[in-house]
Amino acid sequence: MTLIRLAAVLLLSAAAATPALAQDRRVPSSLAELKLSYAPIVQRVQPAVVNVYAAKTVQNRNPLLDDPIFRRFFGVPGQPEQMQRSLGSGVMVDPSGLVVTNNHVIEGADQVKISLADKREFEAEIVLKDSRTDLAVLRVKDAKEKFATLDFANSDELLVGDVVLAIGNPFGVGQTVTHGIISALARTQVGITDYQFFIQTDAAINPGNSGGALVDMTGRLAGINTAIFSRSGGSQGIGFAIPANMVRVVVASAKSGGKAVKRPWLGARLQAVTPEIAETLGLRLPTGALVANVAPNSPAAHAGLKLSDLIVAIDGQSIEDPNAFDYRFATRPLGGTAQIDVQRGGKTIRLTVPLETAPDTGRDEIVLTARSPFQGAKVANISPALADELHLDAGVEGVVVTDLSDDGTAANVGFQKGDIILAVNNQKIARTSDLDKASKAASRIWRITLVRAGQQINVTLGG
Repeated sequence: MTLIRLAAVLLLSAAAATPALAQDRRVPSSLAELKLSYAPIVQRVQPAVVNVYAAKTVQNRNPLLDDPIFRRFFGVPGQPEQMQRSLGSGVMVDPSGLVVTNNHVIEGADQVKISLADKREFEAEIVLKDSRTDLAVLRVKDAKEKFATLDFANSDELLVGDVVLAIGNPFGVGQTVTHGIISALARTQVGITDYQFFIQTDAAINPGNSGGALVDMTGRLAGINTAIFSRSGGSQGIGFAIPANMVRVVVASAKSGGKAVKRPWLGARLQAVTPEIAETLGLRLPTGALVANVAPNSPAAHAGLKLSDLIVAIDGQSIEDPNAFDYRFATRPLGGTAQIDVQRGGKTIRLTVPLETAPDTGRDEIVLTARSPFQGAKVANISPALADELHLDAGVEGVVVTDLSDDGTAANVGFQKGDIILAVNNQKIARTSDLDKASKAASRIWRITLVRAGQQINVTLGG
């Protein structure tokens, strides 16, 4: 009898609970509600999303050519060429034919084409490339019409849980629309670009979606789809998009005719607040951006920013870490000022920082061609703009490696982009002309002093 009574109680409890659950649900009350759809938004934005086709010519290098004996006896035959193609997506952001996409979609391309949703194809030229954001801007050649475009959303107004649509050309199957929500905002540990501040979404993003649109429910551009986290190569519900406010900055630079993106320069190096640092500073939470270095005569110095200041907000927006500050600061318009809240000595003070670009004079960038360990390295004098670009300490001087050719000696012996050359065979290197002269000197032993990631390294190489 006890079991029967228990069963009866459970049945009564379930019956009593059902109405409570059901009151949060309702049957569609009209045919119109059954027809609710994202189709109107899709129809409005689809014409502005394009497919991007990029191609570049590469040579198939025969490994036997690395053998000097082979080259001596058999000569150097012509290298067969092969056309490499990449596929991505893009978004029309100006009716004159301006398209924004990912830099990695068109990197190194000799030819670029775009295809509209109506299947028409156009040749395009690269107007601007910005590897720091992984964004590029293209322009339709000989455009004779006005194209459909997308307006920018204010990505700072997005909230976790907002519904979004991802539009692109996954795997080259054709224009595809997926939907999901914003899973997270301000992702700063993704490791894709210099500016780590991504929108995360579970809308399906796959290879070929790169450069495509992430749109909100008003049909505006919320972000540019850029990358996925995947163990299989396909969508696993973790995709990342560059926020529209950063895209807007890059597009504005392209519209103004610039070949590079102009951004505000702080002139200070920031570091993350670890739990140990937070404990030392008496902070309740390990958040903010700690000032580790301030360059003389920089905007930071003029504003009164000091070593060990803790930046906690910019223009009223809280700062969780240096990546968040870099993004917030980089999206501020040039010519004005920014209000930065810092904690100093247990008090919060507000500083006014001028928004101006970093000086970029006297680079004297050259490629070293003489037979030496530096052959194939592109080097430049460090300017404030270059130091900011390469994340070097503010105020550092000298000669830095800015690029390396794949088949050059410098890359083969282990030099890296960002290496600062201090001395060669006991000769101080202050300018690129010094390094050029040193690289042309005949030497059997090369003693090189350099700085990499803040650490001084002494290297000895055979001639």
